[in-house]
Amino acid sequence: MRRIKSGLPEHCSWNHDRHGKRRVRFRKAGFSTYLAGTPWSDDFMRQYAAALDGVKEQTANIGAERTKPGSFDALCVSYYRSPDFLGLRPSTQSARRHILERFRQEHGCKPLRALQRQHITAVIGAKSDKPEAANHLLKTLRIILNYAVAQGMIASNPAVGIKKYRSQGEGHHSWAESEIAQFERRYPIGSKARLALALGLYTAQRKGDVLRMGWQHVNGDTIAVRQQKTDTALLIPMHPQLVAVLASVPRGNLTFLMTEHGAPFTSNGFGNWWRDHCNEAGLRHCSFHGLRKAAATRLANAGCSVDQVKAITGHRSLAEVARYTKAADQQRLARQALDIQLRTEGEQKLSNLDTRLDKSGRK
Repeated sequence: MRRIKSGLPEHCSWNHDRHGKRRVRFRKAGFSTYLAGTPWSDDFMRQYAAALDGVKEQTANIGAERTKPGSFDALCVSYYRSPDFLGLRPSTQSARRHILERFRQEHGCKPLRALQRQHITAVIGAKSDKPEAANHLLKTLRIILNYAVAQGMIASNPAVGIKKYRSQGEGHHSWAESEIAQFERRYPIGSKARLALALGLYTAQRKGDVLRMGWQHVNGDTIAVRQQKTDTALLIPMHPQLVAVLASVPRGNLTFLMTEHGAPFTSNGFGNWWRDHCNEAGLRHCSFHGLRKAAATRLANAGCSVDQVKAITGHRSLAEVARYTKAADQQRLARQALDIQLRTEGEQKLSNLDTRLDKSGRK
């Protein structure tokens, strides 16, 4: 997000309310509201995100007058104004709206009641070269068409029963120890890239949560996180390596990671910046999310239980963490099995030796 001269986020300015109190005012496209709290704090940024969504909702309401009744466009406008959508986290709203708007560009004006199972199958099938994108679209269509059924716009959901594509891999590549070492050799402590690596690797958090971290979240040897995606509150003990890297970070910054212009990174801006640095380090296949997977894998390899891993990563379900601990458990159990086998074979050799001695009469 752009930082304006006043030090506030874009579309914000300092104003005095009717009581003469100096407050931050958000204004964009005719939508206006006051934001409470300290600028750039977690609570302030949640209000800022809600204000941006208010602009989107107002724009959707204006567009409602131009939509054809009974069309997919009309369904989207209704859905965007519903508690089903407005109750979602801002990041989820943004991701879902992005998928729906792309679908609307081609099919928005078509009558909703004419949408059949074979049509959705064809649309999903056209994305067979991108199975994850196809699955995300199918999931989103199921959700919004369930809403359409609940509103009486259609009798049944044509997306129900359509099979998803089987995942072709395990998602983002998890950084190997050799890749982490390669990146660290390229970017020493004191560089912004090394700081980003340490924050991702030693907190095991998602990109959006890492970008919001600052000294205000540090208390002693712990760092407080409230995950944007799940609203999970975490208090994470800091690894000594992270403490060492943070020692050179200025305490006057709004966040640990800042752009060259002294503003917090946007998600897309950081993504492009990180991609360039990975490429320069010869790690084109590595992503920032892969550090979260590497962190969970390290914890599992160290013998941490699923619950212990969850306490740091913030995963909600056991199944999400199990894939990290599964490989570590397999290796540990396999080594234990080999130790048992070797110990048993050793005992058998001694037993056979005793038997031979007995037969020879020399025992």
